[in-house]
Amino acid sequence: MRSSYKRIGDYIALVDERNVDLEVTNLLGLSISKQFIPSVANIIGTDMKNYKIIRKNQFACSVMQVRRDGKMPVALLRDFEEAIISQAYPVFEVVDTSLLLPEYLMMWFTRSEFDRQATFHAVGGVRGSLEWEDFMDFELPVPSLETQQEIVNEYHTITKRIDLNEQLNQKLEETAQALYKHWFVDFEFPFDFAQGKPDLKGKPYKSSGGVMVYNEELDGEIPDGWEVLPLKEICEKISSGSTPTGGKQAYQTTGISLIRSMNVYDFKFLENDLAYINEKQAAKLNNVKIEENDILFNITGASVARCCIVPKNILPARINQHVMLIRPKRSFSLNNYLLFNLCSTDSKTELVGVSESGSTRQAITKSEIESFNVIFPNQYTLNDFEKTITVIMDKRSNSEALNQKLNQLQKLLLSKKATVGSEEEIVKIL
Repeated sequence: MRSSYKRIGDYIALVDERNVDLEVTNLLGLSISKQFIPSVANIIGTDMKNYKIIRKNQFACSVMQVRRDGKMPVALLRDFEEAIISQAYPVFEVVDTSLLLPEYLMMWFTRSEFDRQATFHAVGGVRGSLEWEDFMDFELPVPSLETQQEIVNEYHTITKRIDLNEQLNQKLEETAQALYKHWFVDFEFPFDFAQGKPDLKGKPYKSSGGVMVYNEELDGEIPDGWEVLPLKEICEKISSGSTPTGGKQAYQTTGISLIRSMNVYDFKFLENDLAYINEKQAAKLNNVKIEENDILFNITGASVARCCIVPKNILPARINQHVMLIRPKRSFSLNNYLLFNLCSTDSKTELVGVSESGSTRQAITKSEIESFNVIFPNQYTLNDFEKTITVIMDKRSNSEALNQKLNQLQKLLLSKKATVGSEEEIVKIL
């Protein structure tokens, strides 16, 4: 055993306190993302006396199916003084918090290296469980309490900044969605009636008496002069890619980005698990070479119809067969408008319905995307919307980029902590 590393089992002990008096009613579940979540279990008719009580600064974990999931779900109760969880979860606590901080131990459990170790030790078979004795034999560095607290403080400083940025991003997204709805669902875009054209200083169109006309495709009214067009008429390219020969084993650690459905969320691109391919592999996918401001759209599986605009920092890039690129004609100021249209409630409902209509698996074909109808405003309104929305979305993109860097810093902090051999070296990484 390395001199600075200690056996986890020497610092923790199992706790088995049952809810025999039914005094605790807050039922929690445990997620694979290592968090406690409100339980969705049906407990009607269930005897809650056998459920386990977990108290603040105690841990709960699952040692089942670790090999299958590639992770060991484990979480530290921070937000409640007490709660109850399923009797299937082991509950444990740090025996002496003057030697090991619970928050420091939770940081250790958060590391991807810890999950790889747990997966390696999980036994074979369908369940792929981790034996408790093996878990107790895992090791971690245990520096002085002061050093542990420094590391925890640094980690939480980054975490708080990430949380604040996520709150800001959520508000910016809500503002942008509200603006889109006001202009293109309620048809209250600003309009200068004296000049007869849209103007950012004008009055809301529909409620101020703007002319509305019936549209047969929508079976509803739209502003006079607007159209309803299929995507193929306003886009210069709609196409999906493929996976390079060899699948995951052929991916590189650096090179040209290969975008998969796991990277594409509504309004947001996640760089987690972004794959890379080499120049030779990319050349075979040149028909789906991603360009700046392209819209990425998921076309299969549970993530069908999620979409975002590609971030500049991951270019050059290609896409696999589960993602479609949608490139509006450059003569239109259309990218942000089309993104919000595809992410709107009405469009999402229709697109998900299309994906469920043709086969046992959720999927949307190229022809179905090409024939998808969208309201096409006049160019004046599109230009005004683009000017207004770009300010909001640029702030959001900058905040997202910062969070990506903070997440990388957080992972680096956890990863380096695992390789240092002394307290002095641990402090240096801060």
